[in-house]
Amino acid sequence: MLEERRAGIGRLRCWRRMIGRDAEAGCRSVACGAAGRRGRGEMRRRCLLLLLALLCEPGRGREPGPGAVTCGSVLKLLNTRHNVRLHSHEVKYGSGSGQQSVTGVEASDDANSYWRIRGKNDDTCQRGTPVKCGQAIRLTHVNTGKNLHTHHFPSPLSNNQEVSAFGDDGEGDDLDIWTVQCSGTHWEREDAVRFKHIGTDVFLSITGEQYGHPIRGQREVHGMPSPNHHNYWMAMEGVFIKPSMDPAKHDEL
Repeated sequence: MLEERRAGIGRLRCWRRMIGRDAEAGCRSVACGAAGRRGRGEMRRRCLLLLLALLCEPGRGREPGPGAVTCGSVLKLLNTRHNVRLHSHEVKYGSGSGQQSVTGVEASDDANSYWRIRGKNDDTCQRGTPVKCGQAIRLTHVNTGKNLHTHHFPSPLSNNQEVSAFGDDGEGDDLDIWTVQCSGTHWEREDAVRFKHIGTDVFLSITGEQYGHPIRGQREVHGMPSPNHHNYWMAMEGVFIKPSMDPAKHDEL
């Protein structure tokens, strides 16, 4: 038990360093040491995936409860109309931009469905701060480090606007920025919200079209010009950061 507790403390410290301002130097523990040799971006992603795997084992998963979604949190987003989670992977579109594809998947336990909440720039979204309705954010795909992105290319199945994952290690361009559309003061975990793209005024949507090989059964994600029941999303599984998790103040269980 003592060994397990020490290992758990080490993993938690790794996670807290990774989300803090010293992320460049963090995660040098045994659990994450191998990742450090493959570059800083890969190190952060591997450490975060390790933490998520530990938290989301059967009986240990952290389900969203009452409260606001906060900056720095890592979560899955469920399209409430089609019951699929926002997903990406190292599969590129064969048409349009040729960038990394973004899809919807039915599986709730897919590690490629985690996204990190970030601000338009890091100074506008301090970790642990509740995300306001109308706030500009970026959604960074944890496993590949690319940002949720859209642009004036047609989507491959529905001919709506293509949604892709773009950038490198969380750095992309101005077409990665979305506003959270909700009715209250903050984005609450139990509420369905919309994501409106600042650059092109479309809403992140799914209308049910399914891909064939090599991503058979996954749904097309695209941008639509008007708000409707296809573009509501809800926060699901994840790690929700609180101000008390600031590594400068708390580094122990």
